[in-house]
Amino acid sequence: MTAYEGGRRVVEAAAADAERAVAEYDAARQWLAAAMRGPMEPLAAEVWVFDTTLARVLLVRHRWRGWVPPGGKVEAGETPREGASRELFEEAGLRPELLPDPAAVAVRSYHPALPVTLGLSYAAVVDAGTPFVAEDGQPVAWTRLDEGWESCFPDDPSRIRQHAAWLAGRTGRR
Repeated sequence: MTAYEGGRRVVEAAAADAERAVAEYDAARQWLAAAMRGPMEPLAAEVWVFDTTLARVLLVRHRWRGWVPPGGKVEAGETPREGASRELFEEAGLRPELLPDPAAVAVRSYHPALPVTLGLSYAAVVDAGTPFVAEDGQPVAWTRLDEGWESCFPDDPSRIRQHAAWLAGRTGRR
C-alpha cells in the first residue's frame, strides 16, 4: 500500500472519501492513486461550516494563510473525517455532524516550504446562533459567501460558494 505514517486504515479512508467527494480539483484522485505507491506526506482535512441559510461560511483567521476553513493536518491513526472533526473542535469549539459526502478533494501545499498533499474538505450546517470558541490567536467569524475574503488559497471562495449552491439545490434552501 503506502508508507504513509498514518497507516493503511487512514489511506483507505482517504481514498474512499476522495471517491465520494462531490467535487474534485487538481486531478486529486489521480494524484492520490500515484501517491499511494510510495511515501506520502501527511493528509489534510478541513470543514466548510455553513449557516442554515447557506449564505455564510465559518472561517478561521490563520496567521499567514489568511481566512480559511477550520482544518489542518490529519494525525497518525485518524481518518481524514476524524481529523476534520477534531480540527473543527480545536479551532472553533464546534462538534456538528459532518454531512455524509465529502465536499471536495484537492491537492495543495499548506506552506510554501512543504510539498503538495491531499486535502479533503467536509461540510456541516449549523445554526448561526451556535456559539463558537476560537483557538488562541486564531479568530473565528461568519463570512458572507457573496463577499470575498483574504486567503492564500484564491480558489477557496468560489469552491465553497459552488458547494453551498449544490447543497441548496439538494435541500431546497435559499
